[in-house]
Amino acid sequence: MTTNQEFINPIVEQRADPWVYRHSDGYYYFTASVPEYDRIEVRRSSTIQGLGEAEPIVAWRKYDTGPLSANIWAPEIHYIQGKWYIYFAAARTTETKDGLFDHRMYVLENSSANPLEGTWVEKGQVRTRWESFALDATVFEHRGDLYYVWAQKDPEIEGNSNMYISKMSNPWTLTGEQVMISTPEYDWEIIGFKVNEGAAILKRNGKIFMTYSASATDHNYCMGLLYADEDADLLDPKSWSKSPVPVFQTNEQNGQYGPGHNSFTVTEDGRDVLIYHARNYKEITGDPLYDPNRHTRAQIFHWNEDGTPCFGEPVPDAQKTR
Repeated sequence: MTTNQEFINPIVEQRADPWVYRHSDGYYYFTASVPEYDRIEVRRSSTIQGLGEAEPIVAWRKYDTGPLSANIWAPEIHYIQGKWYIYFAAARTTETKDGLFDHRMYVLENSSANPLEGTWVEKGQVRTRWESFALDATVFEHRGDLYYVWAQKDPEIEGNSNMYISKMSNPWTLTGEQVMISTPEYDWEIIGFKVNEGAAILKRNGKIFMTYSASATDHNYCMGLLYADEDADLLDPKSWSKSPVPVFQTNEQNGQYGPGHNSFTVTEDGRDVLIYHARNYKEITGDPLYDPNRHTRAQIFHWNEDGTPCFGEPVPDAQKTR
């Protein structure tokens, strides 16, 4: 390993859209999209590296028919108000219409202390103002309020998905305004598809940072950054600034292609860690969505003098010894 590579990447093979949450019990909890898109798994480990060896348990499986029967995507696990929640997207078919899938967003709840045990209860669909393609929800608490951030197709706006924010009255219900805070506009956000999706929240230095992913899921996939002052009205689109350039992207020299759909955690000693997926090759046969080799990776990141995160470049995979 090189000095800038704390972890042996990939951490978990064939797991896209990775979500790692470090709980107060000292465990790291992990969930992600599986290549079959047919179930939601959860695993835990006392170390980030150990997640790759940890035994996954199946928290939930898709239905044979109906709105929860296809393309189970991008689960996230959160601990809110004493219970565990998994946010995910599901569709009723793998077919597309006008280039769009028909995903909607759903929530599972588990009241066990350990989410690998107990029962995951379906809390239903998270309803937004439109019945349209919606996915990649995340939640965060700020000053006593619970916020929901997600990607959705506005029928009046060209493209696949924009980013929205709303307050929640409970972990599965939106309340009040739903406002758009980002739409694909820069060249690097609209390659293949016009996409903003996969938000993750990082609160530091008096700011709320929101990373997201953009463009098609091949080597063009990359991460952007929004940020707002912690004192600002987070439901005012004018509170959010947007980086005009990607903050994390393909590095051919390091053999890392299409990094994105990230989450954040910390090491046992409190250093900031970026969790993300990427491929280690550029050329893909067929639809990138059905190429299984987006692997979960982890790397330490640092902070710029102006208080913004500096993610650097995706580090090379560890050299496997034969």
